[in-house]
Amino acid sequence: MRGGIADYTEVIARALTQAGEDVHVWCPQPGNREPAEGFHIHPELGQFRAADLARAGQLLDHFERPRRLIVQWVPHGYGFRAMNLYFCCWLWNRARNGDHVELMVHEPYLAFWEGTWRQSAAAVVHRVMTIVLLQAARRVWVAIPAWEVKWKPYTLGRSIPFVWLPISSVLPCPERQAVSAVRAALPAPLNSVIGHLGTYGSPVATLLSGVLVELLGKLSEPRILLIGAGSREFLESFSLANPQYEARITATGPLNGSDLAAHVAACDVLVQPYPDGISSRRTSAMAGLHLGVPIVTTTGSLTEPFWEGSNAVRLSRIGEWRTFVDHVDRLLQHPEERVRLAAGARALYDGMFDVARTVAALRTAA
Repeated sequence: MRGGIADYTEVIARALTQAGEDVHVWCPQPGNREPAEGFHIHPELGQFRAADLARAGQLLDHFERPRRLIVQWVPHGYGFRAMNLYFCCWLWNRARNGDHVELMVHEPYLAFWEGTWRQSAAAVVHRVMTIVLLQAARRVWVAIPAWEVKWKPYTLGRSIPFVWLPISSVLPCPERQAVSAVRAALPAPLNSVIGHLGTYGSPVATLLSGVLVELLGKLSEPRILLIGAGSREFLESFSLANPQYEARITATGPLNGSDLAAHVAACDVLVQPYPDGISSRRTSAMAGLHLGVPIVTTTGSLTEPFWEGSNAVRLSRIGEWRTFVDHVDRLLQHPEERVRLAAGARALYDGMFDVARTVAALRTAA
């Protein structure tokens, strides 16, 4: 399928395969992307119904024990309106019968009282699912340290190792000619390019709208490049509310990995506001770090302390858009600062987030 978890799974599976591991990816029915090379794909999980899981279990049993099952966990990733308690029980039963179950937690669970009563009811079910999962798991990997804090109470006293495993970028390094072609295709005049990479879902879209109004109102020269699935829909909505800025914004729509990377690398600065702040779970931020594109972003409740002194990004608090815009303006006016920030971004990525570190952690744990 297309999406952040699928892209991440493909990157990790390929890297593990290249390191000499025998990797099998068990997933839902085939989506709309090209089949991967180098590892085995089993679409037998279907829609994660009881019959699908029973069939997948029978096929898993053909493999020699111990079978190591690394589950990419997001509550909404397994159907049944994000409340597939049966899937959690299936994993628990697999663990009781000898499989080694590990969880990679990308998202923990829904919060209470942040939406309708149905969402709060789902939040209750998510806690029950978490308890069952933690009875099955031998190890829990977390995308950010905050998830350990949220999940630890649901171990019910069971001793389980929690390990921070930051998210890697899912984008390849683009060819220089491809980057030049992206910039050449943008409408003139073109003095500088401010980009945003994301899926344009709420509430990031709300923050981005506020940022763009401030940016376009203060800075008269830069072109805005909106990158990724959902960008055209966001531009249409933004232009209805701010028609005076429409001519200065370009949206790509969905792109494949190499084209996505070329568009990100074509930007002089990325603006990435997050409602809970930048953190090691944000694949869009990882893309900018990996490709050495200066990033201006926000701090929030999930922002890890290391970002403040990293010299890899420029930070402002949510709502302090004048400070945010000042950071962008200074980077555009001073190319040497962009070079320093890009070098800091690459150094931070190589030291903490590179996929080789993820592979080493997974193999060492084995």
